[in-house]
Amino acid sequence: MKTIKYLAAIILFVAVNTVKAAPADLHSAINNVYKSYLGIKNALSTDNSKAANDEAKKFTAALKDVPVSSMDAKQKAAWTKYAEKLRFDGDHIGESTAIAHQREHFGSLSGNMYEVVKAFQTNDMVLYKQYCPMVKKSWLSESSAIKNPYYGKEMLGCGTTKETMQAAK
Repeated sequence: MKTIKYLAAIILFVAVNTVKAAPADLHSAINNVYKSYLGIKNALSTDNSKAANDEAKKFTAALKDVPVSSMDAKQKAAWTKYAEKLRFDGDHIGESTAIAHQREHFGSLSGNMYEVVKAFQTNDMVLYKQYCPMVKKSWLSESSAIKNPYYGKEMLGCGTTKETMQAAK
């Protein structure tokens, strides 16, 4: 009986550690990056620099979990081109509490995220590319309703939807 208990404990231990050690699949990992990006966007829309800071740290952590070895050639080329730029802007947003500085980096982060979304085409949800004519920059949103991250509450509804990217099937 003791042998069976020990054997069951060992099997359970190995199973739990195997699940933990398994790398995230590419689809899930990329979608975690998208969701973290949307967290930054939503924080900036509400003028919450502290939340943008926290979400940016989650974003850069999500970038590290993307399994490059699971990418095809086209995805790997896009990831190689944009991953460092995404990390750079994510780090700046995550290190700063000055919302103007965060928004400045969010502009280039958004442009690079758009390119990654287009290259991977693995988004779990519909994404909207929206544009602010005042700052002449775009952002991605999970909602068709405009919530401008560049102006926040000052001009929350300023902008238009320029493109709709359907969820991957």
